[in-house]
Amino acid sequence: MITDAEVLSIKQRFGIIGNSPLLNHAIRVAMQAAPTEMTVLITGESGSGKESFSKIIHSISTRKHGKFIAINCGAIPEGTIDSELFGHEKGSFTGAHEARKGYFEVTDGGSIFLDEIGEMPLGTQARLLRVLENGEFIKVGSSKVQKTDVRVIAATNVNLIQAVEKGKFREDLYYRLNTVPIFVPPLRERGDDIILLFRKFTTDFSEKYNVKPISLDGEAKELLKKFPFKGNIRQLKNLAEQISLLEEDRDVNAITLAKYLPSTESNLPAPYTGGGQKGESSSDFSEREILYKVLFDMKKDMTELKKLVLDTYQSGGINQNIIKKHYSLFEDMDTSVSFDDTSSKESSPASMPIVLESGKISNQHAHSEEYDDEIEDIIHEEDDHSLSIEKKEKELIIKALRKHNNKRKYAAQDLGISERTLYRKIKQYDINE
Repeated sequence: MITDAEVLSIKQRFGIIGNSPLLNHAIRVAMQAAPTEMTVLITGESGSGKESFSKIIHSISTRKHGKFIAINCGAIPEGTIDSELFGHEKGSFTGAHEARKGYFEVTDGGSIFLDEIGEMPLGTQARLLRVLENGEFIKVGSSKVQKTDVRVIAATNVNLIQAVEKGKFREDLYYRLNTVPIFVPPLRERGDDIILLFRKFTTDFSEKYNVKPISLDGEAKELLKKFPFKGNIRQLKNLAEQISLLEEDRDVNAITLAKYLPSTESNLPAPYTGGGQKGESSSDFSEREILYKVLFDMKKDMTELKKLVLDTYQSGGINQNIIKKHYSLFEDMDTSVSFDDTSSKESSPASMPIVLESGKISNQHAHSEEYDDEIEDIIHEEDDHSLSIEKKEKELIIKALRKHNNKRKYAAQDLGISERTLYRKIKQYDINE
């Protein structure tokens, strides 16, 4: 049984700050798994401190005197990752002027930490599976099987089960890696640990920049604890450095702190990449966002239309003042409305004409049945415009392009979609830039 004193000793040794129950549990699991030869899979968001747990496992294992290498699989190009991990023979590919040992050969008898394992290509995954099952590998350009005794510690910030379902990660490799799972909690789930870490960072930066340490009042601490910190510890550290360097008043309240926190609000529903349907891509979310914009505009137009009809009935007829009041409703329509301001005050509502682009003049009807038919025509005409999602989408794109002088990059940002999606929409609607 691992005691609290042993956990505290590990924290002090590796500079881990915090007393969160989730954090303490993760440390205990790492300490229990360390003396064994079991493969460990560390999961958690980017910046949550997964690499520290790999060092804990290696340093208190029986391999602590062997080599330890940390590899970021996402940072190695797909064409060279096999060579980096397993080595290659001279002349095996262009630029291979001499034979090279890979990390699995170099760390024989030690431990290797494979960070961002979810980014590893499928072909390399098959090679890794052979190492885990048989302790064997083959260099690139060789047919000779070599043996290695390496403990693998893997980490990822993606949902590997979803990656398996999408065919981006081997199922057999996932279960082989996930012998001992360790979950590193995100910063927002660690409660008061955020305050402890912020104090540690600001103290370090005050010494670095030779300034007085930052002090937070009660409201500022609560605000800091409620902030989501999607970048986790990295984001908190950057925030602490920014405030330590730029803030003149060293006693920081919630209002001052809020100036340094990025806004987490959005005008559109934020897509969640982890909870979508199987096979749903980021382009699907981009199209959804522009549809949200279209639907919101349609809702606004329909509300204005209802007000227009209501005002018309209450006033007893169609007149220019009512149309002027709801002029925004007609801005995007093919039909233009003109007004005669000189007669608007003198003439009665029943005598005010609406001049349409087609040249037809619609006067106030003498009979209620004719007037109702006129209102119904206007409503049907507006419905035709409002209920056309594709037309609204096209109009939004044209407006954005004109606003930014046909610069797609800024138009796409204004629309809340990717530049690639905008280009496809321009082709789809045959928009001439």
